[in-house]
Amino acid sequence: MSVTRVAAYADPAAGVPLRRALLYVALLLGSNLATFLFASSSSCAPPVTATPAPTTVPPPVPELPPEFHAFAGPHALPYGRNPNWGTAELRPPAGHPCLAFPDLLASFMSYPVNDSCPDDELPAQRLLLRGCEPLPRRRCRRRRFPCKSFRCLVDRARSPRFHDCKDCFDLDGRERRRWLNTTSNKKKSSPLEFSIDEVLATASPRGSIRIGLDIGGGSGTFAVRMRERGVTVVATTVNLNGPFSAVAAARGVVPLYVSVAARLPFFDNTLDVVHTMHVLSGWMPPLAVQFALFDVYRVLRPGGIFWLDHFFCGEEEMAAYVEVVESVGFGKPRWVTGRKLDRGAERKEMYLSALLEKPLKNSWRHPSGNS
Repeated sequence: MSVTRVAAYADPAAGVPLRRALLYVALLLGSNLATFLFASSSSCAPPVTATPAPTTVPPPVPELPPEFHAFAGPHALPYGRNPNWGTAELRPPAGHPCLAFPDLLASFMSYPVNDSCPDDELPAQRLLLRGCEPLPRRRCRRRRFPCKSFRCLVDRARSPRFHDCKDCFDLDGRERRRWLNTTSNKKKSSPLEFSIDEVLATASPRGSIRIGLDIGGGSGTFAVRMRERGVTVVATTVNLNGPFSAVAAARGVVPLYVSVAARLPFFDNTLDVVHTMHVLSGWMPPLAVQFALFDVYRVLRPGGIFWLDHFFCGEEEMAAYVEVVESVGFGKPRWVTGRKLDRGAERKEMYLSALLEKPLKNSWRHPSGNS
């Protein structure tokens, strides 16, 4: 209570009995004292603490074969810290998702050291397609593909076991005519089919397409056709249902063991042309396709060509994928859509074939003007 208020009661106004004024003062002082004692006792009580939230214990890392730990390191550099790397250790790369699939990883890394690798190409590629990329290195020697002759690869076209790229190894069949000049074929070609000569003629200046990439190169036919025209093309491939990498290599094509989800192993603005047929298609979600297309845009030089060959998806999904393609910022020198009927009209599937060009100027901006 303030001194002014006490004084007011101690010096009562005229007509107020002194006894009543003193009673008021005693009551006020008593109530203040009681409040002070209650507050002091409360401050001595133990503080009330909030119940801590239960901590989430991360799941234990599964026990992996010693070979994985031997590979993953880290390995100390013999001469200590390397100033260019900024470290004294070498940590070999292995995709973070590898640890999410311990059974497949254990199968891949369990083998006799300095001996033959087990027949494990299937788990290796299942790891790769699940994001375990790059795969860990190993210390064993790979066996050959079980098919001992080229005839068994050609005959797969008549086998019910294979559904994808059934005739890719029949080099005297459809592969022999693929991407050749459509005007020389007796059968009227589809507008969706572009020939290599037509595409090379779009280059400005003429002859400026010299190096490129084929994403999902199959048995290497596209790269072989380009080499016949003086263009060096390497191909990404995965050996699903067949030795695509071995056949491509036998035809003089460099096969890259890279999945469609991986960042392309090229510097920015270096390639003249990137081609893909069927691989970047509607079996991938639109967001994954968009990441892949932006990576293609990154590795192409300004003025480079992206040949999107027979992209397919459901009729209802086509608008969403077209929006994804157009979001990247390519020019569209050529753009053709049509129905995909090889599996039946009832499936309501669509094709898109397009030549897309990375702009020569301001290629870091979208054509709409948004940076």
